[in-house]
Parts: sequence; C-alpha cells; structure tokens
Amino acid sequence: MHGPASPGWLLVVLCAATGAYCLLRMRSAVEEQRRTAGGEALMGFGMAVMAVPAAVAAPPSWTWPAYAAVFGAAALRALWAARTDPHHLHHLVGSLAMVYMAGVMVTSPGHHGHGGSGAPLATGLLLLYFAGYVVRSGVRLLPLATVAVGGGTRNLGWGDRPELARACRLSMGIAMLAMLVTL
Repeated sequence: MHGPASPGWLLVVLCAATGAYCLLRMRSAVEEQRRTAGGEALMGFGMAVMAVPAAVAAPPSWTWPAYAAVFGAAALRALWAARTDPHHLHHLVGSLAMVYMAGVMVTSPGHHGHGGSGAPLATGLLLLYFAGYVVRSGVRLLPLATVAVGGGTRNLGWGDRPELARACRLSMGIAMLAMLVTL
C-alpha cells in the first residue's frame, strides 16, 4: 500500500484483528455466521497483507498476480453463493476490488496508480460503493447482546454476536476505503 507507514500499520492491525474475529465466527453455533465467516476472514487477512506499507516491505513481483488469482477465485465463489444469499454480492464486490487493486499494483508497483493508468473511474466507483456500504453499515450497527430462545433469552458467545460481525464488516469497509484512497 502506498502512503505513510503509520496509517498502513493501523490498517494492518485492524484488518488482521477483523480476520481473526472472523475465524472465531467460523466456530459459531449459528449456521449463517459460519457460512460467511470464512470468506470474510480471507478478506480481512488479505487486506492486512496488502496494507503493509510498501516502504517497509516491498513484495516480490509474483505477489500481485497471486493476489488476483486468490481473490478472483473468491469472487467466483461469492458469485456462486449469491444465487441463494444476496449478502454474498457484497463479498463479490469486495473480492473484485481486491483483484482490481492487485491489478493496479502489477501495472504501477512503484507509484500511485492514478498517474495516467486510466483506471480512476473504477477507483471512483469502488470508493462510492464502499462509502455507501460504510454509512449503511454504521447506521445498522445496533447492540444486540441477547436473543430470544424458547420463551427466554440467552447471552450470545463472542462468535455469535451479530453486532460484532457487523462491526467487523464495517471495519473492513472503512479499510477498503482507505486502501482505495491511497491506491
């Protein structure tokens, strides 16, 4: 990622923590949590690695095509899953954004991608999408600590807290905005 090192490291920590929480969600008793958590963990860890400041660790040239391949496969999986659950359309856009950023890094690894690369329209559209997603997710972020079960309520475990899953998605959306801005 281009830009100052401090925000880059903050993004690395934010995205890695989000990916780790998504791994925790994969152990949830709630099937919906388990179903989406794997893709979100991949996205969180992938964004963490991509956010490492370029001045600190310049990745080898084969890294970006590998990113494009991994997230291209994730996009195909999200497209397939979107047939039954529209939430996966967001995963599709996120995966395609990662493929796009990897492609920009292949074509301009040493400097910002907007310097005549012809791709600012795609960046702008992705920025608009993720800005809208962040605003929408922020508004929907409501504390839901308990759930009704057979006439009573029970506390949810850390892996089953819907508001934490929403907070993770919000964090990844904000991180994606930051990464696109510094592209």
